[in-house]
Amino acid sequence: MEIPFRSSQRASLGVEWELQLVDRETRELAPGAVEILEELRPEGAEEHPKAKHELLQSTVEIITGVCTTVREAKADLAGTLAEVVAAADRHGRGVMCAGSHPFTRWDTQQISPKERYAQLVERMQWLARRLQIFGVHVHVGVRSPDKAIPIVNAMTQYLPHFLALSASSPFWAGCDTGLASSRTKVFEGMPTGGLPHQLADWAEFEEYMETLIRAGAIESVREVWWDIRPHPDFGTVELRVCDGLPTLDEIGAVAALTQCLVEQFDTQLDRGYTLPTPAEWVVRENKWRAVRYGLEAEIVVDDQGTVRPVREAITQLVEELMPTAKRLDCEAELRDVLRILDLGASYQRQREVAARSGGELAPVVDSLLAELRDGLPAAKPAAGGHAA
Repeated sequence: MEIPFRSSQRASLGVEWELQLVDRETRELAPGAVEILEELRPEGAEEHPKAKHELLQSTVEIITGVCTTVREAKADLAGTLAEVVAAADRHGRGVMCAGSHPFTRWDTQQISPKERYAQLVERMQWLARRLQIFGVHVHVGVRSPDKAIPIVNAMTQYLPHFLALSASSPFWAGCDTGLASSRTKVFEGMPTGGLPHQLADWAEFEEYMETLIRAGAIESVREVWWDIRPHPDFGTVELRVCDGLPTLDEIGAVAALTQCLVEQFDTQLDRGYTLPTPAEWVVRENKWRAVRYGLEAEIVVDDQGTVRPVREAITQLVEELMPTAKRLDCEAELRDVLRILDLGASYQRQREVAARSGGELAPVVDSLLAELRDGLPAAKPAAGGHAA
């Protein structure tokens, strides 16, 4: 089975951001996407070019066009976000983002009126109906399918870095899960969700996809929802592991880190290097540690079981990538990674709000609404945001 790879301009960038719609009175997730997207639809068009439906009617996904720099991608998202926020406000809805909603129950949600979502729910049942989760996806362009699989394999080493930085789903249906990212465990319930299979090359990827389709496990490559995957139609490597990020600055930081890593690996392949493929047990263990402990995780850094704090690993990675960031004109956005380390990831900020509120979670929603509107907070939260 041949899977055409529509090569993209090297290091081009695209971002997808899944937004939550909440009732301003109850702070619960609330439907509204159908009305909001219809209001935003340009006359004569089937849909808005950069604001889309997702599985739930309480979600609007906004996407960028093909961008060159992280700054351009942030500006692109900001323009569409302003449209969505204004329309949502007219319908009594607030807009925010996190990997999960702090207290809305998944079984109260309405599915979007699209055939492919109805088919997904029919096929996956409970696994699909409980997908009340929200993420950020980053695409980086590569020119050749021969590079895509080695880059995907090499990027798995950094999944805990991205997950720790973006973790924003400590609460599920009103309970503190004790995890930094409950979204990750919910999504791993999908048969083709989670860690990518380690494949040798594009030919093996094509063979594997053909086998899955022949077996009836999937209907198309689009149904392989790995944490990081090649996207043949876009000609990109797509990072999907991140929880929903509350602010544009955090999106910029994660996008810069992704773009720099892919560009660095692309350059190393051009120079004849063989990219590292970490041991599968290490990848799996490190992902779990980031899910559980977020930025407080200690991750495994070699096959012998040596560990180091993920904070330290992230700081060193930013330093190593700064020359690449200069070439890609995203130094400021890459430095925002260090700002997240200083301020705390969203799961920590949410827990701090809940702690100050005596365990009440409505103020957590208010804080997420405020962060999307105002950006990252100026002050570092107090200690104690990590659940034991």
